[in-house]
Amino acid sequence: MNPLLNTLLPIHIAAGGLAMVLGAAALLARKGGPLHRRSGLLFVYVMLVLGASASLLGFLKNGPSDGNVFAGIMTAYFVGTALTTVRPVSPWTRGINVAALIVAVGLALGGIVGGVEKFNSGGISPGGVPLRTIGVMSFFLGAVLLLAAAGDLRIMRLGVPHGGPRLARHLWRMCFALFIAAGSFFSIRERVATILPEPFTTAPMRALPILLLFGAMFYWLWRVRRRALPAFARLR
Repeated sequence: MNPLLNTLLPIHIAAGGLAMVLGAAALLARKGGPLHRRSGLLFVYVMLVLGASASLLGFLKNGPSDGNVFAGIMTAYFVGTALTTVRPVSPWTRGINVAALIVAVGLALGGIVGGVEKFNSGGISPGGVPLRTIGVMSFFLGAVLLLAAAGDLRIMRLGVPHGGPRLARHLWRMCFALFIAAGSFFSIRERVATILPEPFTTAPMRALPILLLFGAMFYWLWRVRRRALPAFARLR
C-alpha cells in the first residue's frame, strides 16, 4: 500500500468519528452557548480534515473519478459556507462565497453526469453498493448542490440575510455536512460492524442516526423560521 495511504487512513477514520461526536454535541447543546460555539467550530475544522483526507484517499486509490473525491470537496463546501454565514461580512467571507459558488456548480454538474453514468451501467461498487443506488444519490446530491448554489448567488447579489433566514442557512448546511459524514459510515454494514455490535448493523439501526439527524435539523429550522436567537446569531 502507498505509504501516504497508510498515513491518511487513520487520520480520516479519527476525523470521521470525532466529526460525528462534535456534530451531535453542537446539535444537542444550547444554541449560542459555549458548548455549541466551541463544538461547532471544532466540527468545521475536523470536517475540513475529513473532507481533505477523503478526497486524497479517493484520488490516490482510483484517481479523480473516485466518489470520495467528490464527497470530500462537497463536505468542505458545506461547512465552509455554513461558517461564513455566521461570520461578519468581510472581503475574506466574500471571497469564500464566490469560490464556493463556482465549486457548488461544478460539483452539481459533475454529480449529475456521474449519476447518469452509474445509473445506466448497473453492477455493484467495490463497497458492495449497487451502482444504480449510487446514481440516484448522485442525482439527489446534484439537486441539493444546485439549490445551495442558488443560495450562494442570492447572497452575492443581495448580501447575507438576517435573522431566521441567516440561521437557517447556517443550520441546514452544517447538518448536511454531518449527513455526508454519517451517511458514508452508516451506509456500509461492514464499516459499522468494525465498531458496533451485531444488533446495530441491521438496516433499520443504521438508518436511525440519519433519521435523528434530519429530525433535529428540521426541528431547529422550525424554531428559527420567524425569529433570530440572539445568542445563536453571535456564533463565532
